[in-house]
Amino acid sequence: MSTPLPPSRSSASDSSALPFVPPAHPPQSQPSADVLPFPHAGADAPTSSSSADVLPGVTSAPPLADTPVRRPFNLPGHFPFRLPATRSGRVALALCVVYLVWGSTYMAVHLSLESFPPLMLSGLRNLFAGIGLFIFAARRDPVWPTFAEVRNAAAVGTLLVGLSSGMLAFGMRTVETGTAAVMVATVPLFATVIAAIAGRKVAKGEWIAVGLGLVGIALLNHGDPSSGSTAGSLAILCGAIFWAGGSFLAGRLKLPSDLLVSTALQISLGGAMATIVAWVSGERIVSMGFTPFVAYLYLMLVGSMAAYVAYAYLIRHTSPIIASSCMYVNPVVAVVIGAVFLGEVITKWTVMATLIILASVGLSFWFDYKRRGLV
Repeated sequence: MSTPLPPSRSSASDSSALPFVPPAHPPQSQPSADVLPFPHAGADAPTSSSSADVLPGVTSAPPLADTPVRRPFNLPGHFPFRLPATRSGRVALALCVVYLVWGSTYMAVHLSLESFPPLMLSGLRNLFAGIGLFIFAARRDPVWPTFAEVRNAAAVGTLLVGLSSGMLAFGMRTVETGTAAVMVATVPLFATVIAAIAGRKVAKGEWIAVGLGLVGIALLNHGDPSSGSTAGSLAILCGAIFWAGGSFLAGRLKLPSDLLVSTALQISLGGAMATIVAWVSGERIVSMGFTPFVAYLYLMLVGSMAAYVAYAYLIRHTSPIIASSCMYVNPVVAVVIGAVFLGEVITKWTVMATLIILASVGLSFWFDYKRRGLV
């Protein structure tokens, strides 16, 4: 799922905390398992005091006087473009990438499905994107994970990437892109339910937010009672549940301390699991069109690799509210793109349902902040 990276825990200590890749709820002032869409270093990971841009767990020798400092989000010098020089410029660029790219991935999935089977699309896209991120991370001499951390990353990645993205692609065969994006925004609501099942006390207001979200989902499917649309909607909701469950699990397992290594392992191993299941279940790519192939490349290179790095930067250098704002912006971007480029009709039910679901997500976040004493 492209929305919306969650941090890893060094120990399974706090059974009430929820991660976000979208998170159960945004965390406190420090990035925690409640915010990131793919687990990475927790609060106990070592950090460098020399630069705010250095990832935890990354060790390097002091730079020579004539050698530029290597920072994890700097692009190689031979690229025809460079990142903004100021922190505010980099934050603005990262926000634009996360808003526009993740909002547009729904159309890219729609176009890719013309040639790719749904689970195979999810598997191959994330498998190769994860390999690319892993190569990028390995160049910076990271702290290498243990076998247990790799195993945990595979389990979390299977839920967050393989099953979640696969179910989303399956459902989008019959569900419009804007509708799918709005339904994916319900992830924090499902995370609240999972937290309650796991034993965390859920406030009455949080249950009201969940109920309001369910009303929005019902309105979203109003006027389209076809069996194909219903099955597709159920598949997308299952994808949202897998995403919330994987994020929840990520907060309880020890994962690699390095941000990009953890993200790369989850994406690649989750994609590998999805590809194996797709192949065993009989999914095959029979023919390949030019447009679906270009859309696939966009999903792999931009939707997975570039967007996840941008989101990771936001998690480390902005507040949780700013980083998680993509939960509100992505559905709106997806609805507009679907209407402009795919001719999808925006009905009054779509507008009403979108507003209700986004309001329920905002209400859920607000009650979580209140529970933590942040408001």
